[in-house]
Amino acid sequence: MVLVVAVLVLLLLNIAALTVSSSRPDSAGGAAPIALHLTAPFQKGLTATLGWIRSIWHGYFNLVSTAEENKELRREVAQLREQLNGYNELKLLNGRMRGLLSFKEAKARNMVAAMVTGKDASLWYRTLIIDKGTENGVAKGQPVVVPDGIVGQVIEASHRYAKVLLVTDRNSSVDVLVQDTRVRGVLKGGGAGECRFAYANRNDTIKPGQRIVSSGLDGVFPKGFFLGTVSEVRKGVSGIFQDVAVAPSVTFETLEEVLVIMSPEAGN
Repeated sequence: MVLVVAVLVLLLLNIAALTVSSSRPDSAGGAAPIALHLTAPFQKGLTATLGWIRSIWHGYFNLVSTAEENKELRREVAQLREQLNGYNELKLLNGRMRGLLSFKEAKARNMVAAMVTGKDASLWYRTLIIDKGTENGVAKGQPVVVPDGIVGQVIEASHRYAKVLLVTDRNSSVDVLVQDTRVRGVLKGGGAGECRFAYANRNDTIKPGQRIVSSGLDGVFPKGFFLGTVSEVRKGVSGIFQDVAVAPSVTFETLEEVLVIMSPEAGN
């Protein structure tokens, strides 16, 4: 408000000076020089003030324009980040699928790739849901594997989905061998993310670090598939068996894709 009043005062003074000057153009003295002397500083101030107001006005519009541009740039950056994230996910998926394909070719078996769509890691059951079912040849009893080792076994199959019982589930059992010594036993789920090597005679030599593989004698899991590594061995003072803990080779928490080994009749 003060600024507006000042501008009006300067304008009135300027008009007064111009009026006095124009009324006596031939006079070299009198009121005109005095008016000019008095109003010249005000004219200078008015010009500077108007210039300042003009610069603020343009600056305001520049700021508004810059803010809009920044908003648009932020939107474009967010879109580019989302696209980059999508590309990274595709790249990672492509790498995992290549790994599965290489593993499938190395094993020379009829396998179907499936995506993990759900997990159940309750106190009672440890299972996965995959997006392949009977329409893809998936059936109850088929083994499920990844390059790291055996995941589990199909226990239910619908038209488009199947449920897989993990080897860490207490209801799971796989006939296995200690790979280097060929000591035989049964790998059972421990229920807490671990497994137990059951029925190992206390006289058998089993040490931490030894690899456990499937024996192929249970009629479910093919021979030679990796299951885990011996993590602990305890022998009690009595009994004919020793207690052997096995750390699974598969990290079940991060599983996203698996391979289902088809039954021979499924490939016909």
